[in-house]
Amino acid sequence: MRRMDRRKFVTGAAGTVAGVMGTAVMAGDAAAAPRGGGRPGWPGGPRDALRRELRGMWVATVANVDWPSKPGLSAAAQRAGLIAYLDEAVARRLNAVILQVRPSADALWPSPYEPWAECLTGVQGKDPGWDPLGTAVQEAHSRGLELHAWFNPYRVANHTDPSRLSAAHPARLHPEWVLSYGGKLYYNPGLPEVRAFVQDAMLDAVRRYDIDAVHWDDYFYPYPVAGQSFEDGAAYAKYGAGFPDRAAWRRSNTDTLVREMSERIKALKPAVRFGISPFGVWRNASTDPLGSRTDAGVQTYDDLYADTRGWIKKGWIDHVCPQLYWNLGFAPADYAALVPWWADVVRGTGVDLFIGEALYKAGDPAQPAAWQDPAELSRHVDFAAAYDQVRGHVYFSGKSVVTDRIGAMNRVVADHYRSRARPPR
Repeated sequence: MRRMDRRKFVTGAAGTVAGVMGTAVMAGDAAAAPRGGGRPGWPGGPRDALRRELRGMWVATVANVDWPSKPGLSAAAQRAGLIAYLDEAVARRLNAVILQVRPSADALWPSPYEPWAECLTGVQGKDPGWDPLGTAVQEAHSRGLELHAWFNPYRVANHTDPSRLSAAHPARLHPEWVLSYGGKLYYNPGLPEVRAFVQDAMLDAVRRYDIDAVHWDDYFYPYPVAGQSFEDGAAYAKYGAGFPDRAAWRRSNTDTLVREMSERIKALKPAVRFGISPFGVWRNASTDPLGSRTDAGVQTYDDLYADTRGWIKKGWIDHVCPQLYWNLGFAPADYAALVPWWADVVRGTGVDLFIGEALYKAGDPAQPAAWQDPAELSRHVDFAAAYDQVRGHVYFSGKSVVTDRIGAMNRVVADHYRSRARPPR
């Protein structure tokens, strides 16, 4: 996930505490009671205190967005920083931490496929002297938290110089796998060998650790960059026969990655869930009558070649967490229009719906007036409570949960998280 640049909304042309859960205070041990009673889709419907729900936060490691606070800290300092985030989750009565463990085709565990992550030591491939993912799983579970391992399938680097990658990096050993676009390096999703490799690299963590879920964000094909082309013509010429156009072929490549990963996770560890957190707009209704009542400049189906709605309908994922990073009443992409749209998409599919929330916008002076109100996110949780399909919320990101610039997270906790809750199963 991008921090501020990706999380801006663009219209027009696509741009771009510690302690074990006690049964006496835990919600979620009884069947969900009926909800509703207020006007559908509007705050005021009664909340079901017994309902299981996910309460999560993302902890981003790419470019040291959240953790580690900077590269090159000692192993002890890194471990202490990670545990501080887990303790913060407990203090906020959250129940899941989504930790980015493969930020840029490198790893936060001793992977036989990819080098150690640069964010740890400042030198890609350098052993940090401990196992961050293994520690995160153990320490999260000891606190009653789920640990979701967040992987980015195709991003190789936030620059275009392969010589800056570690000498043994797969992108240097296989330069034919890599494309430069928008100032970054990406693996080419159109190559079957790339799709097989990135799956193998991610499944190594699933095999070795007791993670609760595999989590992908919104990056498949990269976000469009004005005036630039993603130069995958050679792969299209080789593999694109039978598709009406390159867009359909690209979507098929992404579909194949998702379907194959889903099948392989279930074959390896059936209890591990597979979730994806896409950009919040699949398609606008003006593009497709099945789309949402939005006027988004980015549509995942058309611009990222990711048919997020299709994956739900086909049962390839266990949960979806759309990034609904806009306020109630934001005309191009109204939170009040998108929550019911996603609820309708998952209805009857067995796929859980969690809502990604833009805590990082709260109190940011560059954001609209709604985000200067500490109650905006609490109103989101109220609004979503009218929809049975919404099974929780996830907040971006860990640093914003800790600093809580204007008290928006405090307000959510006070209004909605008065006791701990068990995540859905």
